[in-house]
Amino acid sequence: MKISKIALLLITALALAASLPATAFDINKLRSVGEKFKPLKPTSENDEITLGKDVAANLLGASPLVNDPALQAYVNKVGMWVALHTSRPNLPWRFGVLDTSSVNAFATPGGYVFITRGMLVRMRDESELAGVLAHEISHVVEKHALNTMRKDKLVDMASDALSRNKPEYAKLVSAGTEIYTRGLDKEDEFAADRMGVVLAARAGYDPYGLPATLQTLSSINPTDDAVSLMFKTHPDSEKRLELVTNAMEGHLDQYADQPKMENRFTSIIKSHYSMYKPVK
Repeated sequence: MKISKIALLLITALALAASLPATAFDINKLRSVGEKFKPLKPTSENDEITLGKDVAANLLGASPLVNDPALQAYVNKVGMWVALHTSRPNLPWRFGVLDTSSVNAFATPGGYVFITRGMLVRMRDESELAGVLAHEISHVVEKHALNTMRKDKLVDMASDALSRNKPEYAKLVSAGTEIYTRGLDKEDEFAADRMGVVLAARAGYDPYGLPATLQTLSSINPTDDAVSLMFKTHPDSEKRLELVTNAMEGHLDQYADQPKMENRFTSIIKSHYSMYKPVK
């Protein structure tokens, strides 16, 4: 009886397998090798908060908070109210106004959100403040900075769990801080704009506060030192404005009559100017 070529190949393969030493198919060894390629355990919320707190401390070392308790309390109240309308209301949210004339806003993992005095004084009402804070809150909710660190292999430096006791941790915090000098992914910024206007509307504000701020930013001369870092770390303001208003059209128009809270905002800013003494 003739043997087909396929059958012959199968017989040959089985014979070769039988001739290999048993250790070649040691299941325990194969399993131990596979363990090395298991994905790292997801970063816990406690680790996220700890990391964000230490990155925030680094950022505060470069620009201190404005010495105006009333202003800080006001911004915290607005920020906390917006944050309560997210899927992560129980994070230890903290909001602060940095004492710098540069125009910027950013957030670290775990709920630490900052806006500069230079940004704040260019706003006209509370809905604009709420919109900008909502944008930054969205970054935290969606873990954009943490995901960027993971993509850059920064989180892996701390192994399965982040720990301040590990020598790599200080490097991780330092590298994480550098993200804020080069910016997040453009798509993350666009996503935070879209989510931010929804959060502002959900919190009871006119959702067009953020687009109004973007319009103001787009009118600033890009060579102005005050906006150099923001323009470096964020997409073009006009492009952001175009994309977010297109996304809002027909979906959030019904909320456009919600309060802007202009009088309360103006009162706070005037009070701030009357007592403010910049850090020298």
